[in-house]
Amino acid sequence: MMRLSERALGISPSPTLSIDAKAKQMKASGIKVISFGVGEPDFDTPDHIKEAAIEAIKAGETRYTPAGGTLKLKQAIVDKFRRENGLEYQTNQIVVSVGAKHSLYNAFQVLCQPGDEVILPAPYWVSYLEQIKLAGAEAVIVQTREENGFKLTPRELKEVITARSRVFLLNSPSNPTGGVYTRDELAALGEVLLEHNITIISDEIYEKLLYDGLEHVSIASVSPQLKENTVVINGVSKAYAMTGWRIGYAAAPAPVAKAMADLQSHSTSNPTSIAQAASVAALNGPQDAVAAMVVEFEKRRNYMLERINAIPGITCPKPGGAFYLYPNVSAYFGKSYQGRPVNNATDLANLLLEVAEVAVVPGIAFGGDDFIRLSYATSMENIKEGMDRIEKLLGALE
Repeated sequence: MMRLSERALGISPSPTLSIDAKAKQMKASGIKVISFGVGEPDFDTPDHIKEAAIEAIKAGETRYTPAGGTLKLKQAIVDKFRRENGLEYQTNQIVVSVGAKHSLYNAFQVLCQPGDEVILPAPYWVSYLEQIKLAGAEAVIVQTREENGFKLTPRELKEVITARSRVFLLNSPSNPTGGVYTRDELAALGEVLLEHNITIISDEIYEKLLYDGLEHVSIASVSPQLKENTVVINGVSKAYAMTGWRIGYAAAPAPVAKAMADLQSHSTSNPTSIAQAASVAALNGPQDAVAAMVVEFEKRRNYMLERINAIPGITCPKPGGAFYLYPNVSAYFGKSYQGRPVNNATDLANLLLEVAEVAVVPGIAFGGDDFIRLSYATSMENIKEGMDRIEKLLGALE
């Protein structure tokens, strides 16, 4: 028998993809499942981006590119940071990867080693924890509070810092909560992190999906010192409905960027040449499709939030960004449905999928089993029917 490495044995499967796979299996058998599971815009990639990819194919842009991305795309990213975030980078500080998840993986690999601690606020996106483990580091999980919009405070941060603290993971807007940090909140956290010389990995993949007039602030833009201590992660997947194109990018101090590009050169080599050409069009081209998508997402959020908070016992803060709700469903623990007990959010998620035929993600995937995550990246028609089903099932619990 082949022996798996300890590294391989320590990997946990993604609960979000597991739920999605089960929902798709049910759909394939003819069941009409309403999916509030995987976070993916239901909009099509804008036409001018698709046309840029077609033109790249016709022009023969189908060969290897530099491992860290084409100069043209790197320049488009540099221009984007300057224009939208007030950040100045050079092209040698940019690394283009096969999706933002790949950018995060590269960052953890070059910044962490065994014995290091990574401070990880919970709720957290499922892959952060696994990537920290794969880098040989230890995740120090800090539970944030629902009444604070799931945002970490400087006091909570200070309490977990040790001599081994190496990296702090920041995600704003957040998956799964939709929480958005203000400039003042970021400055306060940044002061603590600089004092203890802790590197920041800032995942900003949802930066364009903001509501209620909120502004995205990159922690790297708060001060020159924080910029020098931050690896900014972003990509085109969420804002431009390009999840399948697999283009993410990182901006970092030049030595870190070089290490990430060198690592990538021995793993995937370059991201797809055609997708890179499309991403240039996404960043440099018209942004009206993004604005239209945000308007629609905000309508869906408002409706779903009103419906979920109207269900007795459920509480859900108003998310400022991304496309998720993260309601507390613990009021239903200890109840049952036709003899099936509901002891936690995982039980409830399974019941919702198997009985109500609605796919949601249990909060244990994000570090807290009192919650479920609902994605409103689906049609208003699906949201209405899905909420009807959820309300009916919860009302039937005894």
